[in-house]
Amino acid sequence: MDTLATALIIDDEPDIVELLEITLGRMGLGTIAATSLAQAQKLLAEKEIHICLTDMNLPDGNGLDLVETIQQKYSNIPVAVISAHGTMDSAIDALKRGAFDFVSKPVDLQQLRDLVHSALKLANRIRKPENEINRQANLIGKSEPFIELLDNAEKLARSQAAVFINGESGTGKELIARYIHNQGPRAEQPFIAVNCGAIPSELMESEFFGHKKGSFTGAIADKEGFFQAANGGTLFLDEVADLPLNMQVKLLRAIQEKSIRPVGSQKELPVNVRILSASHKNLLDEVEDQNFRQDLFYRINVIQLDIPPLRERFEDIPLLAHHYLEKLATSYGVRPRELTRSAQEALQVYDFPGNIRELENILERAFAMSDGAKIEPKDLALRRNDSSASLSSGSSLSALETPEYEAGSNLEDYLESIERKVITDALEATRWNKTAAAKNLGITFRAMRYKLKKLGLE
Repeated sequence: MDTLATALIIDDEPDIVELLEITLGRMGLGTIAATSLAQAQKLLAEKEIHICLTDMNLPDGNGLDLVETIQQKYSNIPVAVISAHGTMDSAIDALKRGAFDFVSKPVDLQQLRDLVHSALKLANRIRKPENEINRQANLIGKSEPFIELLDNAEKLARSQAAVFINGESGTGKELIARYIHNQGPRAEQPFIAVNCGAIPSELMESEFFGHKKGSFTGAIADKEGFFQAANGGTLFLDEVADLPLNMQVKLLRAIQEKSIRPVGSQKELPVNVRILSASHKNLLDEVEDQNFRQDLFYRINVIQLDIPPLRERFEDIPLLAHHYLEKLATSYGVRPRELTRSAQEALQVYDFPGNIRELENILERAFAMSDGAKIEPKDLALRRNDSSASLSSGSSLSALETPEYEAGSNLEDYLESIERKVITDALEATRWNKTAAAKNLGITFRAMRYKLKKLGLE
């Protein structure tokens, strides 16, 4: 550990300050102490601080206010909140405001040491160039929803808060979970992904917590469970809403107590895992329908991260398509195939109910079915939906005063002029209400935005 690392301790109880100074000193850290919010803010401005430990209640304010200040001005400094009145609500509030972790008094010294080790790994982590990270993680895009998603994921990587990743099937929830893990202090430790809906109910306890030899028929040897395998790292629970209620109780206890008991064992084993979870179902609806425990919901959903569907990231479709076509060419050992302009446009106005997973399947089929180096719209075999319907579905082209096509003219320019006329008329009819115009034309608002941008009508 770096002997030059400095910890700022903020607490007005001398005994607590002394305990923390001794513990951190034995870990090779230098320490600076403050007894108030104002003094802490002054030290942060004057000194080089690598980690901050603050009490919740201070003489001149709340430690949570300091958390927010550090997030705004010194976001590279991990800050943990220590409280004598440690409640789940307080912990959730601290984590939501940007705290790295939360510790209750009396302080468990081993827990504190683990926290400091993780925090310093985060503070010392050298970040790779963003484009390299994104491409390695198969996270590719430039649209505003995608950039916002990555920004939020990077903020969450600096915390130890439990995160619930919400998104439709095929949006890449596991990719985002891995990204959060790889950008955080646990990056060098295991990432264990579990599909909760794919485990037989009778094997769930053994799969999650492990078992001892002879604990049941077929248990011919000791076996580690998911928690032990992920110890020190991240446990990603995909489709967590599919867990039966009896397993939800046991999972809740493991998360609360930070310990598990293997099947057939009399001893509990301490575990240190960060929980990330995901589901395509609406967990609040599941709670209201009594299919999911409310107390477990609040444990795993300290912070929710929403993944936008592909239809809201239409600008990213050409980049994603190019990436997947390159991968296909490499796997087949042939030269890459390219989308024609019309094929690319067809993809950008398709709704993609199956999201990125469906895009991959469409491109793999088109790659196999195309005859040459170019992929045409017919090769995509897209299912017809509202957004891929032609503009003529909402208006009659025969009613338009369209110029006669002259032989030898550029066909695409001619069709584009008609498209511009149809869209302009629809906008004027609705006083340039884009939503209403899109509805009248039988296309989605997203498709309307794309066409306005393409035609220079924004």
